[in-house]
Amino acid sequence: MQRFNPSTMAPPVMDLYSQIAVSPAGARFAAISGQVAIDSEGALVAQGSHAGQARQCFLNIRHALEAIGATPADILQMRIHVVDHSPARIEDIFGAGRDIFGEDWPLCASTYIGVACLGLPDWLVEIDAIVVLSQ
Repeated sequence: MQRFNPSTMAPPVMDLYSQIAVSPAGARFAAISGQVAIDSEGALVAQGSHAGQARQCFLNIRHALEAIGATPADILQMRIHVVDHSPARIEDIFGAGRDIFGEDWPLCASTYIGVACLGLPDWLVEIDAIVVLSQ
């Protein structure tokens, strides 16, 4: 996978993503559905906490990657939806991601979207991803 930031474009904010991510020719893809703060038992985790819910969302993404034999480096694109976004929440959300991915943080094409609400009223964060699978 190629990731780059052309000099004709602004550098990524806080170095958290790549402006462009290109998959290899002939690659297969997997789409990971939007993950909310639901654990493997089906229980909502960290009700009322953006950081706690983001941590579970990223953990679910990590589990999905492992299930398909992929790594964070294989993520082509990730979208992060946050209810009641404010700039103060950015560190909470990405701090949770760093807790889960550590040095393996995916520098993929990324979109962070503030939303009014998600599918259910107690959901505060939802994250989905497109992954490039090994040939």
